[in-house]
Amino acid sequence: MNAIDLPAHAPVDVMKSVLMTPEQYAYLLAQAEPPSAVQAGLIEYTRGLGGVAEMRIPHEQAAFLTLLTRVVQPRLVVEVGTFTGYSTLAFALGLPPDGKVITCDVSPEWTSAARKAWQEAGVADRVDLRLGPATETLSALPEDLVIDLVFLDADKPGYESYWDLLVPRVRPGGLLLADNVLYGGEAADPRSEGNARAIRLFNEHVRADDRVESVMLPLADGLTFARKREG
Repeated sequence: MNAIDLPAHAPVDVMKSVLMTPEQYAYLLAQAEPPSAVQAGLIEYTRGLGGVAEMRIPHEQAAFLTLLTRVVQPRLVVEVGTFTGYSTLAFALGLPPDGKVITCDVSPEWTSAARKAWQEAGVADRVDLRLGPATETLSALPEDLVIDLVFLDADKPGYESYWDLLVPRVRPGGLLLADNVLYGGEAADPRSEGNARAIRLFNEHVRADDRVESVMLPLADGLTFARKREG
């Protein structure tokens, strides 16, 4: 597909992102490892919850997280926002034998399904689920705790607080990922409100944070990929 020429006044490079049709998305999804039986079951369970099912990350993003985890080989991942555990499962599948995911959520109901899936996948021993407000959970983490990888996928107004609680605990060279940073495209609008406004302000916060170097990727609903600077 040819690049799309943007207006001459636009201070950006040419846009090469593909606007997906259902056929193109099916093709893209087919290039990832297919869901395991446990993953497929968790997808179906989550779909049955109705509208909230949109909070589950799509499978191609899960495949990316598993691959990234296998490359980075983190000993500790901290995830904010468990839901039914699909992203947690993706991390756990990629962890080294001594790796652990601390995942934070407030819902016993949704995370009960997550626990079942982790058990069926044989990775329950790699997951430390902590129920309660994430700010309390993160604040209680030891200040000398060494975190290798962070994933934010929870309430959008909380992102900035979670970020600032976690960045100091991430090791130099460690990674921080934040999901939904495009928020359906609404975050690009200066007049955005609600969750989209919270995401826009979070994006500005990350961009101004000299503790990290970061890039926003058009994966799923937008994924910020940041690396904590050395020193």
